[in-house]
Amino acid sequence: MTDAIRYELVKQCAHTGARAGILHTPHGSFNTPMFMPVGTQATVKAMSPRELTEMGAGIILSNTYHLFLRPGHELVAEAGGLHKFMGWDRGILTDSGGFQVFSLGDLRKISEEGVAFRSHIDGSRQFLSPEIATQVQNALGSDILMAFDECVPYPAEYDYAKRSTERTTRWAERCLKAHSRADQGLFGIVQGGMYKDLRAQSAAELTSLDFPGYGIGGLSVGEPKHLMYEMLEHTTPRLPTNKPRYLMGVGTADCLVEGVMRGVDMFDCVFPTRVARNGTTMTKNGRLVVKNAEFARDLRPIDPDCGCYACQNFSRAYIRHLFKADEIFGLRLTTIHNLYHLLDFMRRMRQAIIEDRFLAFREEFWEYYPKEEN
Repeated sequence: MTDAIRYELVKQCAHTGARAGILHTPHGSFNTPMFMPVGTQATVKAMSPRELTEMGAGIILSNTYHLFLRPGHELVAEAGGLHKFMGWDRGILTDSGGFQVFSLGDLRKISEEGVAFRSHIDGSRQFLSPEIATQVQNALGSDILMAFDECVPYPAEYDYAKRSTERTTRWAERCLKAHSRADQGLFGIVQGGMYKDLRAQSAAELTSLDFPGYGIGGLSVGEPKHLMYEMLEHTTPRLPTNKPRYLMGVGTADCLVEGVMRGVDMFDCVFPTRVARNGTTMTKNGRLVVKNAEFARDLRPIDPDCGCYACQNFSRAYIRHLFKADEIFGLRLTTIHNLYHLLDFMRRMRQAIIEDRFLAFREEFWEYYPKEEN
């Protein structure tokens, strides 16, 4: 089953864990480190597949929990799989839905068998187990599917984190047994909360199962960033060098550069598209809220150095006007910019690794990026 997904190491930074590689999937090969735009419900909000392709997105993420509830994996399979259903011919990774059901709080109940929960859509009773989550993803036909795991919240007591982490390993074994398609790669997910020994235990147990790639879960869940970086430093060296490492739910430039420095290859997050819909844009100088009054007569682009469609054609004043007039084109432009900004950032960071100047790239990044956003 490991043939569907293959990682090729191209360059390793001599001074840090940063590395450049190529991820080979059934729907194309893509450069790493990479950021995956999130298309939760089989669409990246406000974006067309053509636009994503043109800005260089090689792989996107969709969510099992949401597609399981609506429109249902059976319909997607009937349509020929997720690629055909959404008109996207490049890579797709599907999140198992574990994070979503565990974030439902009182609406869900965890047992060894799986998670019983009420739908956030209509309140109906639903159930996801490792077997069901895997079968749903097999039906969706994504290139990469994720094992069903229990996301340890922050903060969490040690005993709870230990029980939860050990359950994640047992669930990972069940996912492997349920996985039925050789043209998809199933990734395991390392958990362990904020406890180094549990992170080490989880990494050892999951790598012994020989997944073709590994997610690093349970980070970016409210903990201080320095603690996230500390857990990464303790985790990534314990993962195979010949397989991709995926830090789940991270999508701001500071976390991307620090994650890459610690050996991460893949990232995803709803942040760039979510804040774009509120008029917040991402630049090398931090966040710029383009709908603010100070930009009412500002005829400069969002970022003068950006090559995206929005920055090449429109001013801050115009985009602010669109937001104030409740015109949907405004949030489309900010979304285009934010995604292009992160994809371009990853391209430039990869080139810096290949040219042996990653540390200089990181140092220059921190000269401009505001410390208060870190």
